[in-house]
Amino acid sequence: MPIIRDDGFHADDLDARFVPLAELPANGPVAVDVGPADDLDALLDRLACITVVRVAFPSFSDGRGFTIARVLRRAGFEGRLRAAGHVIADQYAMARRSGFDEVEIDDALAARQPEPQWLARADWQAHDYQARLGRRRAG
Repeated sequence: MPIIRDDGFHADDLDARFVPLAELPANGPVAVDVGPADDLDALLDRLACITVVRVAFPSFSDGRGFTIARVLRRAGFEGRLRAAGHVIADQYAMARRSGFDEVEIDDALAARQPEPQWLARADWQAHDYQARLGRRRAG
């Protein structure tokens, strides 16, 4: 399973055992799996002991994961934030703007959308609609 970052595909370098949010242990540090329907209250109370959060995207049309990322970052989570599942290359910029550090996809999706497709979206900070609007107003 490739991990996608701004500079392309990587092997997974995390040496962590992810636990479901419902099984969050009392002591950290912890790597947690969060689903789109999970209640984040328990997680928000323990952000200091969580090192990594992996947010599931069950389908590319399910955008709840982007909201989860935004909520976690606004609550002060500074750890590693990973989108996992059915995120497509066209959604990479949105994932990064939402607060994700990286995206985890399966080998089948990586074969359908190889690294160059993801790299084409890696300059996510320069290609948002607000920046384009600002350039039009100024120019």
